Amino acid sequence: MLVDLNGAGRKSCPLCPEEKFKACYSHKLRRHLQNLHWKVYVEFEGQKMCICHLPCRDVKPGLRGDQPPGRHVAHYHCVVCSVTIARKTDMMSHLKRHVNKGETEASYSASADGPFEEPAPSGHAYEIMKELGTNVQLLPNHSTPQKSDTYFNRKMKSNRQLVFCSLAVLAEERSPLECLDAFGATGIMGLQWAKHLRTSVRVTITDISDTCVKMIRENCELNSIRVEGSSRGPSGDGEGVPTAAVEVAKMDANVIMHLRPFDYIHLDPFGTAVNYLDAAFRNVRNLGIISVTSTDTGSLYAKSPNVTLRHYGCHIVRTEYYKELAARMLVATVARAAARCNKGIEVLLAVALEHFVLVVVRVLRGPTQADDSVKKLRKLVHCQWCEERVFLKLGNMVDETLPCDCHGTLPGKTAVHLGPLWAGALFNTGFLRRMLSAAVQHSMDDIQPLVKTLICESECTTLKTSAHGSSAVSGQGRCDRGPCAAVCPETASHTSVSSAVECGVVIRTLQSGDDAGPADPCGKRKTGEESGNVMKKLKSDVSLEHPPFYYSIHRHSIRGMNMPKLNRFLQYLTEAGFRVARTHFDPTGIRTDATLVQFKSVLTKYSVPTAAGAQTSVDTENAA
Repeated sequence: MLVDLNGAGRKSCPLCPEEKFKACYSHKLRRHLQNLHWKVYVEFEGQKMCICHLPCRDVKPGLRGDQPPGRHVAHYHCVVCSVTIARKTDMMSHLKRHVNKGETEASYSASADGPFEEPAPSGHAYEIMKELGTNVQLLPNHSTPQKSDTYFNRKMKSNRQLVFCSLAVLAEERSPLECLDAFGATGIMGLQWAKHLRTSVRVTITDISDTCVKMIRENCELNSIRVEGSSRGPSGDGEGVPTAAVEVAKMDANVIMHLRPFDYIHLDPFGTAVNYLDAAFRNVRNLGIISVTSTDTGSLYAKSPNVTLRHYGCHIVRTEYYKELAARMLVATVARAAARCNKGIEVLLAVALEHFVLVVVRVLRGPTQADDSVKKLRKLVHCQWCEERVFLKLGNMVDETLPCDCHGTLPGKTAVHLGPLWAGALFNTGFLRRMLSAAVQHSMDDIQPLVKTLICESECTTLKTSAHGSSAVSGQGRCDRGPCAAVCPETASHTSVSSAVECGVVIRTLQSGDDAGPADPCGKRKTGEESGNVMKKLKSDVSLEHPPFYYSIHRHSIRGMNMPKLNRFLQYLTEAGFRVARTHFDPTGIRTDATLVQFKSVLTKYSVPTAAGAQTSVDTENAA
């Protein structure tokens, strides 16, 4: 239809520029069209879209702007919305989106409601991704934040599920909740809140980008979620049940947090979140929750010490426990921001994985609570030779004595001051149990092993010989990553507490029962006996806080010796009278209250010489 191949004379290609394909006779032009343009066509509704080489779509300049001028890229033209798309697979996905929305060429051209607004600039295709029952549209470059406003990271799925579970626990305490997803991007997190918690939450999703706001509105329509203040979208599900609704706003995160109070705030910017902490604590309600996700692992994990000092005001070095060091440094920054607003914090959860550090805190209003939180910020003395560490005590008197003797046996100074860091607990056991119950209720199978590991890590109890036996562990679920018993998914939603033991570690687990007391504001369960003496329970909770930091069994292994299995070694430490637990920060790490000398003594006692080590010792004895 574009060119008459039966006519005489030379003819140019209608889909290529003159400088790329010069005019030729009909038989050569036919071969060119068949081999280049028609061979890779995309068919839709009886029409074939051939690939085009005309300068309809310019190549975007690179980050350094070194693309040659005048260079173009081959592309397709959509017959429905006329956008240009480079790849054939992207065009097929784009057409599938039109089919899912009931848009064909006829229905689109005959629509009298006005022009259709594309949620993204022309020239982009979409991909539909489903997570936790929520559909979102993704651009082809969604994983590259430098090239896309609607950034989406598939590896942050565990982060989104942890945040969802923490919000679900707060929704059980009071309802409805004012929730804020301050950095919406595709809006998947806020949409998951609204779709599953429905009337228990009033979700607000904000972003500063016009592209993101349009994409969020499109994703709301894709999930049958009504956008407040908008005429588009469904108003119900047809059975009288109100459809979930969200508020989408184009606004800076600091501005909206200053204007309105919220019960739950989630901060997940690309990089550090320190620029938004003051605004978050300024207007958050009492006993509300703030969750902070930081992805600047370069500064958190001591790869850029100058950036760490600039953003967090902390001095750190690379250590074997660098992930927990990052979590405590982030909590310390959050505590200082809360104290500036005369508020204190209670740490409910602190997780540091490969891609992010997540901190979830409860806000406690009042200058007294702020003072108590600031008192938990302390300096850490770290030995750079043996990696022993200890927090400095409160007061003006400085005690720099480490349990190790490296400073006396080695020349020069071996210890450094790190911090200030958060010296308190990183987990709230009762809150984690309720998070596990929420994960089971909403069928989050991927996150349950991690929550079980966190419960084991927060307990960190010693061995009780009276709990040994098969009856102590019968019917209890096992922690997938730790040696200790964990909460069984079938019984996680109930409230009574019992003990279970596995591999020498005892933790309290949930079982069915109706004799449990109400939950306190901090998320911990109170039984009938404990409610009579609250102060005694608080003192016991302080004494049972998990020990700070951990030791890697591989880092401190003895040369020429075969160390015992990790689960077996945990039992040996427990029999020696120490509190032990696995940690999610390091798969080979052991959280214990033993010093490094005591840790190594137990490891040496139960290690056996290797074949090479045994032969070396025999040769030494023969030589003597």
